[in-house]
Order: sequence, then C-alpha cells, then structure tokens
Amino acid sequence: MTTIDETAPVTARLSTVIDAPLATVWDLHTDIAAWPTWNPDIDRARLDTPLLPGNSFDWRTHGLDITSTVYELIPGERIVWGGPAAGITGIHVWTFERSGDHVVVRTEESWSGAPVEADADHLAEALHDSLQNWLSRLKARAEQ
Repeated sequence: MTTIDETAPVTARLSTVIDAPLATVWDLHTDIAAWPTWNPDIDRARLDTPLLPGNSFDWRTHGLDITSTVYELIPGERIVWGGPAAGITGIHVWTFERSGDHVVVRTEESWSGAPVEADADHLAEALHDSLQNWLSRLKARAEQ
C-alpha cells in the first residue's frame, strides 16, 4: 500500500510549510520513540526494529493502542504506514518537499471499517483535528 484508500468513509488531507531544514523535519518525524516529547497527543511510541518497509512500530494516541506497519519509505521524501486499531484500518501517507528554505509537509490519511461507517462525521472531524495538531506541533518543534 502506497496510497490512502480513496473509497474509505473518512479521508483527510492537510499540509503545512515549516521554516526549517528538511533533515531536521524528517529526523523529528521519523524518530518514532521521540514523538511523545513534542506531540502531547501521543502517550507512547516504540520502534524495536529499523524504520524500514515491512517493519512495525507500536504507539498509543487518543486512547488507542496502534501497531503500524511501514509500507513505503523514501528517506527525506515520503513515508507510508498503516494498520488496524479498534476495528479501524488506517493508511497514512506523509510527503516532505524542500521549497527554498522551507519544507512543505503534506499528510493524507484514510480510515475504514465498521466503527468508521457507524460514525463517519464524528471520526472525520477527529481525524482532521488530530492531523492539524500533529502538523502544528511538528512545525513548532522543527522551528525552535
């Protein structure tokens, strides 16, 4: 899987511009274990293997214990991960593009599964807010 599920009941696409070097932004975003230090929505995160396609990491956010599998990794450019949590299958695509002295970070995510179908409007809002918070916190930390 290298794209979100366009047919999923919930999808979100957001982006931000970060005034920091690409290496700084990429390193922050891919240091899974350090996520809780800059993103208070994440209670814990653990990666026991190298960050490579086929490997998984565990994390907890918004009361959900999640195991995400890396589907694609192009260092400094793109990472895709996903997996199931509480009946929801999520696919999350992140892209990083240098633009002068800035980095454009784009994120898109899809959620499918019975819980999503049962409450798509509420979960669409929750996903949007979660991604907006993630991007704003990544930006704030990278620009420090």
